[in-house]
Order: sequence, then C-alpha cells, then structure tokens
Amino acid sequence: MLEQNLIKMFEKSFRDNREMSALTDYFTGETYSYYGLAKEIAKIHIIFDEAGIKPKDKIALVGRNTPRWCIVYLATITYGAVIVPILQDFPPTDIAHIVNHSESRLLFLTDSYWDSLEETDMPNIEAVLSLTDYHVIFERNGKQLTKCVNNMTENYRKRYPHGFTVDNISYRDVPNDQLILLNYTSGTTGYSKGVMLTVNNLTGNLVFLHPMSHKTGERYFRKGNRTLSFLPLAHAYGCMVDFLLPLSVGGHITLLGKIPSPKILIEALQNVRPSVVVSVPLILEKVYRKQIMPMLDKGPLSIAMRVPLLNTAIYSTIKNKLIESFGGNLILFIVGGAPMNQETEAFLRKIHFPLSVGYGMTECAPLISFTEDPTEFKGGSCGRYAKCTLDVRIDSSDPQNVPGEILVKGEHVMVGYYKNEKDTKAVLDKDGWLHTGDMGTMDEDGTLYIKGRCKTMILTGTGQNIYPEQIEDRLNNMPLVLESLVLEHNGKLHGLVVPDFEQCEKEGIDKTTLEKTMDDNLKLLNEQVAAYERLVSLTIYPNEFEKTPKKSIKRYLYDISKLGKC
Repeated sequence: MLEQNLIKMFEKSFRDNREMSALTDYFTGETYSYYGLAKEIAKIHIIFDEAGIKPKDKIALVGRNTPRWCIVYLATITYGAVIVPILQDFPPTDIAHIVNHSESRLLFLTDSYWDSLEETDMPNIEAVLSLTDYHVIFERNGKQLTKCVNNMTENYRKRYPHGFTVDNISYRDVPNDQLILLNYTSGTTGYSKGVMLTVNNLTGNLVFLHPMSHKTGERYFRKGNRTLSFLPLAHAYGCMVDFLLPLSVGGHITLLGKIPSPKILIEALQNVRPSVVVSVPLILEKVYRKQIMPMLDKGPLSIAMRVPLLNTAIYSTIKNKLIESFGGNLILFIVGGAPMNQETEAFLRKIHFPLSVGYGMTECAPLISFTEDPTEFKGGSCGRYAKCTLDVRIDSSDPQNVPGEILVKGEHVMVGYYKNEKDTKAVLDKDGWLHTGDMGTMDEDGTLYIKGRCKTMILTGTGQNIYPEQIEDRLNNMPLVLESLVLEHNGKLHGLVVPDFEQCEKEGIDKTTLEKTMDDNLKLLNEQVAAYERLVSLTIYPNEFEKTPKKSIKRYLYDISKLGKC
C-alpha cells in the first residue's frame, strides 16, 4: 500500500493552484479556476448530504466531457463515495443495466440522455440530476432533493457563513484500500464487467507518472501545462492521463466533449496550443497517411528525398510542420489504448517527433508501461513497466525472445470484478498476479513489446503461433487500405479489408481498379510474411469496423464464414 493518497493530492493541488485555470469547455468558453472548482465540489457535497449519501455509496455519471462532468466525478471521490462513469456511447439498455448492477443511488447525466431512459427500468435509483445545472430531473420519493438544489444559494451560505475560503478546501480521509471507482469495460469481447478500483490503484498511476525525465530533467506533466481533452473520460485511459493527472499538478484542461471531426480537432489544437496531447493511434495514423505519405510519394519533397544529405533537413521540416499542426507548443504526444502501426511509428521516430507509446488496461487503472521521455522510448515497444509501483513478468521460458502472457502484480491492480467472482478468479490468481490476456516479450530493462491477444492468437497445426494483429499492421500500410482484420476459418487465414473510399473517390479509382489493387496487396503481403502467416483471400468490406471507445475493433462481431469466404 502506498503512502501517498489521491484525495490528499487533489486537496493540495486545489489549494496551491487556486488562482489558476483548471477546466475550460472549448465550445462555450466556460472556465473554472481551481478555487472555483473547489466551490462547485462543495455544492455537490451539500446535495450528497441532503440525499443521505454515505461513503462507499455509488454515484453513476453519463455524458460528454464537460467541466460539470469532471466536477461530479471529483465531488464523488472526495466525498468518499464510489463514482460509476458510464461511456456515453453505451445504448440505453446498457446504461440502465450498469446503473442497476452497480447499485447506484444517484445518476447525473446530460439532459438528452434521460429522454431515452425509463425510471421503471432503474427501480433503485433515488434521483436523477442534470449535468447542465444540477437541477433534479427525477426524484423517486418526495421533493426534498429538488428543494435543496433550488435553494442552493441559501444552503451554501448556511454551510459557509463567512464565505468559502482556502481552509474549506479540505476533504475527508478516504483510506487507500477503499473502493473509489467502478469502471465498466467496453472491450472487444462484447461483455462489460465492473472493474473495482481503489484509491491506491489510482494513486499508483499518478505516482508513476509524476517524476521528471532522468535524461532531460524535463517534467512533462507540470503546473500550467495545457491539455486538450477529447478522449472519453469515462474510459480509464482518457480519465487518468487527460483528467486526473493534469489536475493533480495544476494543469489546465480544455474539454472538447467527445472525439471530434478532424477539422474541429485541428482548429482546437491551433487555438489551445497544448503542450501534451493524449490520443489513440488512429489519429496519428490518419495524419501519416493523409498528410505525410503524399508529401513523400509526390511533389518536390519526394524528389529531394533522393538527394544525399538532404534527408535530415527534410525530416526536420516535416517534424516542424507536424508540431505546428498540433498547435506549435507540443512537447509530448502520448499514444495508447490500441497498438500503434509500426510503419507510422518508425517514421515518426526517424523525424524525432516527440512520441511515446503506453500500455495498460482498465484492470490496472489503467497504466502498466510508459516511457515519459520520448528520447528514451524504444521503437516497437509500449514503454517500460512501472517498476516503482508494479511487478511484471512474462509467462515464457525465454521472456526476451519467446512471447508469453503478460502478468502484472502491484499497486495498480484492481480488487476484482464487481459481483462477478467467476471472472475475477479467471484473471487474478491466488498469488495476486493479474493475467492480462496479452502476449508479449520484455527486455532486461523492463521494456514491453506486445505481440497480440491470447484470445486472438491462432495456433497452427504445426504448432506455430500466429498473431493476427501483426499481419494487420503490415496490411494497413498497403495501398488503399484503411483498416483490416485477419480471421481464421478451417485452418486457413482470411483477410477483411476496409478500403480508403475517400482516397478512391479523390483519385477516381473504380471498383475494378480497387479489386486489382487488393489482389496486388495480397500477393505483396504473402511475400513479406512467413509461410504459415499467408492469407488465402482478401475480401473488401464496405463499412468501417465497429470499434470500442478506445478505437479497438470489436473483433467478435466478424466471422469470415458468414461473409462468403470459406
């Protein structure tokens, strides 16, 4: 158990940084200072008191990323209650299920979500409150809470008759072993589980992320840094790195609501000029394919690249253009949530773009590995595991060369799955090791390399292990390929490919030419991979694959036998 405590970290940060900006809504411009943030938290605590909320009670929260979403989250955990953030992309039936399964007493949501929900489907919910202004949308018994909210000004003055001062920024002692977050997964298996995370689990992530780079002395996460948050905060990755981390050190977060269109994102980056950007690989990969590859394949830069001694200057030009496109103030670009395309990563490293890749899972709140300093990051890896707070081992006879399941033990690891002993026992062994389900190798210095998922690994008749993600990685960089899936049927490998229809239209590529290109891609791919990894077919799929909030493909939805290729 750690000595540091998440709640006390926030208490100190709110006090020390009280005059600085904390949260801004990008579209409305609404901004809260750390002092203003603490005042709003105090108001929510009054609502909790009136509702009879006790420590360890569950509070559900669903909506887009806004300052008030963040305030409710922080108010809940500083009260000692358990926050239950629900992904806004979940359908109404799933939202109702999670509210019921978690035994949440209150539900905070964006007003529009209530239109698709029925209070009869959530019989134990006591009240529903709006994230617009905290007004009570629904109250099951009486109007006591409604009166409290409507008379908040008076109630607030009674609570703080001499005004809210810095001394009032003081929260109850919430022990490190107490449950504080119930995070429901949305993975590639289609089965959502409630991950139980303690104060210690979240604290461990912050302890791992706070130190400065040993090589440069740079503290990438520090007071005054600007962050543009566009990943869903209800997901563990965005929540930790885009929200909890910046607020624990005095950072300023601008909230974009949800993953925006490329046009809005670029505009926001130019306006906010963030120092740290947290993203999923898909965004960087699109930038590489749409902006960088055309420059290298056609035009003056493609010609100049063939001239010796010009490469360095060209790489520097491309790097500067990229950094400028992300606002011009970028010192660190963090990628996580899904595997990074290796060709894209290799090029970004070649031009010395400040890239670092992390690895984690909700069950670790979420971080397992990450290298803060991009100059120390090893290509093809997902960083060094958090040695200060975790133990990691590879279940393999030769961990450096032969892939095995990644096992994790330590401060980040969850208590278990809520009301689900069977699944808990399946991933947490008697010695406390979490079986991640991911296959990988590890260097002597603790650098991890992910090879694929245990569940997706294909074992051939000759005993060879095939990791479809590695084949997909190659395929995704071939002409006119937007994304791909490699699937097994009757002992043979088949590929599904979503073409880049936008590029096809732009270049006037017809159906016949597209099919010819895919045939060529299949031949080229089979020349590049081992014999046992070759595909027997490549089928064009007409729509983008369905994905989780962290942009991982929901693989369970796709069965090659049902798509006419057997």
